[in-house]
Amino acid sequence: MHIFKNYLYLLFFLFFTLFLGCSTKENRINKKVQTRNTVSLPRVCFQPNTVPLDQALLRNNITVGTPIYIRIFKHERELELWGQKDKNYVLLKKYPICSYSGKLGPKLKSGDKQSPEGVYAITKKSLQPNSHYHLALNIQYPNRFDRNNHRTGDYIMIHGKCSSVGCFAMGNTQIEEIYKMAEASLKTKPFFYVAIYPFRMENKRLLTYQKNYWYPFWLNLKTGYDMFEQTHVPPFTGVKGDKYVFQKRGKDLNLTQN
Repeated sequence: MHIFKNYLYLLFFLFFTLFLGCSTKENRINKKVQTRNTVSLPRVCFQPNTVPLDQALLRNNITVGTPIYIRIFKHERELELWGQKDKNYVLLKKYPICSYSGKLGPKLKSGDKQSPEGVYAITKKSLQPNSHYHLALNIQYPNRFDRNNHRTGDYIMIHGKCSSVGCFAMGNTQIEEIYKMAEASLKTKPFFYVAIYPFRMENKRLLTYQKNYWYPFWLNLKTGYDMFEQTHVPPFTGVKGDKYVFQKRGKDLNLTQN
């Protein structure tokens, strides 16, 4: 009987030790997982697109291959994808930007880790299907405007994943949709524009930045912004000296019409 009690005590001791060990290990794992989850990476990097672009194309009776236009807003951390329908462009989808670097204002030089602002032309040579960042579109910075203003740098992309040192990182699932539309669009048109703004350039909003060093530059960009808002057709964009020049296309929209 005494031996049997000792045997029970031994079993109890072994069970308790095993339970304690498992519990401690589980706590370590949970702590590790919790630590990983607190890393400040945007959740969009890991979440699938809940509203597929195909639905927006179907709803607007637009097919892959239509000419596109992209607008990026830094402050709002949004990328807009527009597609041509008849003579105007319609908003197909808004994508949250996973990550961009720097602050409001243009990129000035190589290595400043600043995401640019301005209007850039995407061509077939912009396509980067073998990018280390899943897929990428090279915006071809510096453009003529940047060069005329003595700005330097290269390889500025709209790409997948969620890290940025001057680029716009969209996450893998999102860049797949954007890249697909860009690649198809470039089969029918030689280029499309990407317009990158510090924020949505409504009059009242811009007035709050009157004392900002970049206010004259942003006023210049606003000309093209307003033209698109009025017509939903991307304006022709050129450069004269150190400024952008925009040429309006299309008729003004009747915004009061249902």
